[in-house]
Amino acid sequence: MTLTQFTQTTYLQQPATDKRGYDYDLVIVGGGIVGLTLAAALKDSGLNILLIEAKVTSASVAKGQAYAVHLLSALIYQGIGIWDKILPHIAKYRHVRLSDADYPDVVEFDAADIGRSSPELGYVAEHQALLQPLQEFVQKCPNVNYLCPAEVVNTQHQQDIVAIDIKISEQIYTVRSKLLVAADGSRSPIRQAAGIKTHGWKYWQSCIVAFVKPEKPHNDTAYERFWPSGPFAILPLPGNRCRIVWTAPHEEAKALCALDDEQFLAELSRRYGDHMGKLELLGDRFVFQVQLMQSDRYVLPRLALVGDAAHNCHPVGGQGLNLGIRDAAALAQVIQTAHKKGEDIGKIQVLKRYERWRKLENLTILGFTDLLDRMFSNQILPLVAVRRLGLWLMQRVPVLKVFALKLMIGLKGRTPQLAQRF
Repeated sequence: MTLTQFTQTTYLQQPATDKRGYDYDLVIVGGGIVGLTLAAALKDSGLNILLIEAKVTSASVAKGQAYAVHLLSALIYQGIGIWDKILPHIAKYRHVRLSDADYPDVVEFDAADIGRSSPELGYVAEHQALLQPLQEFVQKCPNVNYLCPAEVVNTQHQQDIVAIDIKISEQIYTVRSKLLVAADGSRSPIRQAAGIKTHGWKYWQSCIVAFVKPEKPHNDTAYERFWPSGPFAILPLPGNRCRIVWTAPHEEAKALCALDDEQFLAELSRRYGDHMGKLELLGDRFVFQVQLMQSDRYVLPRLALVGDAAHNCHPVGGQGLNLGIRDAAALAQVIQTAHKKGEDIGKIQVLKRYERWRKLENLTILGFTDLLDRMFSNQILPLVAVRRLGLWLMQRVPVLKVFALKLMIGLKGRTPQLAQRF
């Protein structure tokens, strides 16, 4: 079936004429937060974009997922012009407390450490609080066609275009694009079909995630406490709720999730401490395995990977989604700049600029999170001594503290132009 028939029988806007040999400048596969961020960042680019999402409701919505949103990510969303729609529905954190099990020295970070006049160090957002404003924003972008639900079933890369077969209501339609972007998750079918290999490993740990309501105020404070079994994070949310991310070896995590609510809360309180009083469990708890993954390459001719399609990291420090947001901002900048210069945005020479920017920066964060987890998730005495010395120094040596904080909140590395507007 032709693209014209496809457009007439669905709710897609009228696409660009295909006299040039293609229907869209850019097709984004994956309408999650990262894919939507890329489309939103290109709203004024002059590029004609198709965004394809297979599922009406994501698993992250069903599980009530929540994320740390770093300062750089917030600046990117300000640059796009959507931050004022997100901010009322998320929580700010003004302090971060970093500690090692029962070691008495606690490293405390606040905005004054990096000379910020605003008190926020970052934010915490539930999945839907990011997803819904992005969906509404993108649906109002005149240069973006948002197709959901629809599934990409085949791609064929040619010299000047990529042909994309899309399945909707049991029918197959074909569109042609100058560039295909895979934002379709860690198991990316687009990446696999392109033959791009990945390297990494699954950790010996899984993460338990749950919402709790403490008796006392959380005081806009985020906590990261390292136990021998793995990191334990407490993230503040609106309504004096908190999101816990509890890392433990697989069997221990499964056993903890199998406990009844009363038993689970008793175990949770041992990790959580009594500084916020009695805890109330809100909703279900979920467990997922942790992995590290880096793609061998982020680009091929007429193909780019962003977000989890390109990389995964340990959840310690809440880096994962933020890396994907930076990917989207970086790729948007690269292809928009190329387009203004009259360059073909699907050419490998253009896409390599994105890869050179993001691949090493992402690898640095993957290595940082891996080192943190391995350094702290054990009881080997020499490592215990080294890490506790590191915490002691971090609390007392300002330059070390500032470096660690900037790395954690995304203020190290190259800043996209979107974020430089603020």
